[in-house]
Formats: sequence, C-alpha cells, structure tokens
Amino acid sequence: MNNHYGSSTTKPDVTVIGGGAAGMLASCVAADSGARVLLLERNDRLGKKLSITGKGRCNLTNDCSETEFMDNVPTGGKFLHSSLDGFKPRDVMSLFESLGVPLKVERGARVFPQSDRASDIVRALERHICSSGVHTKRCRALELISANGRVTGVRTDGGAFHAPTLILATGGKSYPETGSTGDGYDMAGAVGHRVTQLSASLVPLVAEPGICAGMQGLTLKNVRLSVYDGGKKPVFEDIGEILFTHFGLSGPLTLSASAHMREFACKRYHALIDLKPALDEKKLDLRILRDFEKYSNRDFSNALNDLICRALVPVVIGRSGIPPGAKPHSISREQRLGLGRLLKAFRIDISGPRPIDEAIITSGGVDLREVNPKTMESKLAGGLYFAGEILDADAYTGGFNLQIAWSTAYAAARAAAQSALATRGKVH
Repeated sequence: MNNHYGSSTTKPDVTVIGGGAAGMLASCVAADSGARVLLLERNDRLGKKLSITGKGRCNLTNDCSETEFMDNVPTGGKFLHSSLDGFKPRDVMSLFESLGVPLKVERGARVFPQSDRASDIVRALERHICSSGVHTKRCRALELISANGRVTGVRTDGGAFHAPTLILATGGKSYPETGSTGDGYDMAGAVGHRVTQLSASLVPLVAEPGICAGMQGLTLKNVRLSVYDGGKKPVFEDIGEILFTHFGLSGPLTLSASAHMREFACKRYHALIDLKPALDEKKLDLRILRDFEKYSNRDFSNALNDLICRALVPVVIGRSGIPPGAKPHSISREQRLGLGRLLKAFRIDISGPRPIDEAIITSGGVDLREVNPKTMESKLAGGLYFAGEILDADAYTGGFNLQIAWSTAYAAARAAAQSALATRGKVH
C-alpha cells in the first residue's frame, strides 16, 4: 500500500478503518467530495473478502425496487431507508460500469460483473482509490482516540493517526482469515456503543450426522427446501441447490434458509426436502408405478435408480420401511404411496448453524438506535461514522448485503467529508 496524496505528515480530514467493500467505497466517495482521506487496512491487500464473495463472482447488488429490497432485509430495514434512497442499486450499477466493469443481471435480479470475476470489482475500486488521491496504510487499528465526547483518531500497531472524522468499516466476525475478526465491535463498545448479540447468518447448518455424513459430497439440484420452526407454515421455502456434508447441509439454498433461522435457543427447526418438486403426489405415484413395472423382476433396491441418484437410494430405502430385497410387484399400495410422500418430504432435523467464522455475514452489530440513519454518525461520539457489516443490519442472499455496505458507506463518507471540510474551513 502506497502513499497517494502527498506528504505522509499531511493530516487527513477523514480516516477510514477497514479496506473491505464499505471502506474502499467510503474512501473514494470522501476523497471525491474534496476531503483528504487516509485508509487503514490490516491485510496486505484491499478487498480480500470482497474478492471471494459469491464464490469469486461477486453478486454486487440486486436490481430490484426499494419495496422488494426491503422485503429481503430482516434486520434494520427501517433504518436503511435514507441511505438506500441516497445510493440505490442502480447507482451502484452505474458507478461500476463508469469504472470500466460491464455488468449483467441474472435470475432473481442478481447483478454480477460480466466477467464473473470478483477481482474486477476490487481492481476497479483500487484504481478509483488511486485516482482519487486516497492515502493507504497497512496497519491494524487497536483503539479509538477520543476527547470531550468526540473521536479524534485511532491508535494502531503502526502508530496513532488523528483526523476530525473517522469511519469504522471493519466488517463483522465472519471469514476471520480475511481480517474480519470483530475488532470494530470492541472499538465501538469502548466509546459507549451497545453491540447486539452476534450470530452467524448465511451459514451452513448442522444436521443429522448419521444421515448427512452418509451422503457427504452429494449435491441435489432443483429441489424444494422448506424449513419449519415448529409451526404449520414454513419460515423459509425455495427451490435450488443443496449440498450434503459430513456435518449437515450446505449449498446456496441452505445458506439462504439459515438467514431465516435465528432462534435456535428457543425453537427446534427441521427441513423438508421435496426431491421431485415438478411432480405432484399423483404424478409421482404414476412415475413410481412405471418404474416398478419396468423393474418388476428386480429387487426394490434396484427399482429406484431411474428416479433418484444412487447416493440417495440406501437412505430412502431405509426410511421407507420397505425391505430392499422386496420385489416391486409385492409392494403394497400403501407402501408405494408412503414412498411417494417420503420423496416429497424428506425430513432433516437441524440442530444449529456452523460457527460464525464459517458464515458469509454476521447477524448483529452496533445498535442502530445509537446511529443517525441519514449520516451514519454515532449519536454517542461525535466524528465517528459507521459503514457496512459492523452495523446491526443484514439481509438474505442475492446482493442485498453488499448493497447495504455500498449505501451506508456512501452516506457515511458524504457526511464525514462535509463535516471535516467545514472544520477545516473554520481552522483556516
């Protein structure tokens, strides 16, 4: 990381802590607003987590209406109205296309770079940081410096840095190998902020080990996953891809479902997998009948190979209660209908989420009641602003969480720069 704005002794107007998605954009926006900006990043490169998001493809936003967006934000939606209105999904798309990154919109209005390379998003921001004159320094922030109710700087393992405004964009506690180790929560707490309970979201799920481990590595595509918390209606339901692992369930559909499962302490969750969502029970029964006729002289264990993948066959047979050596013509109507119901509602009991360091995002963060929703400035410590995952606001999969990072970063940067420039003007 190099010095981009001249003498290293020049005092910045805005110091940004954290070189992830929110921190990189905040640095650019503050610099474009006329402020001298110092960006502090603990990693040897910027955008480390951003470069692996979306399996390396980077689902950077969702091209949807504000109403649709808010429907996908279970925590902090009301708080986000102002910042989202100030920097919408279409604004994000326009920004990156202006920075030379062609975009495309896929199923579910998910927006990706045409190249399918998250690195293109990171490099575009890096180029913008350079051209905007942002000064970057590699160091780890340790604690905020404050006096008379205001944050005036930050102490790092590379020395102390002072500025009239500071943006805390350190991320959450997920993917700690990318630098998101929760330091920002401690820094915010030290100046009086309440940090709500932190938990994993968009995370794999721990499920029946005996069943799932036996199918480890199996991917089921185009299945319907319905998750229940003990009630009659599912808390989550969608069609997509599930991966069985040695500990339980993973894959895109599982990660989406996990965002709706936030009360493991008081509720017991279970999942029902519809292995044949394109067929209703009547059509599925006719399909099973045809297969039974085709394999009438074979064992039941061999009569399912056309219907389901081989890795599922032993598990389905075990749960069906039908002897694996039974001939299809000897299987009763009730047994056959029971098999159909099993295929339409294959149950997996969920015991909890995987650890937070395996989660895509952290649920919880700085209490939103203590932050100005228009400016992202702390209501407790003047000159301190927040952006991104450190806030107690999160969403489902589909580009919504990155949009939260962009919108809050934009709001924080504009406000911090304006405040700092006004201070600079008074000094001069």
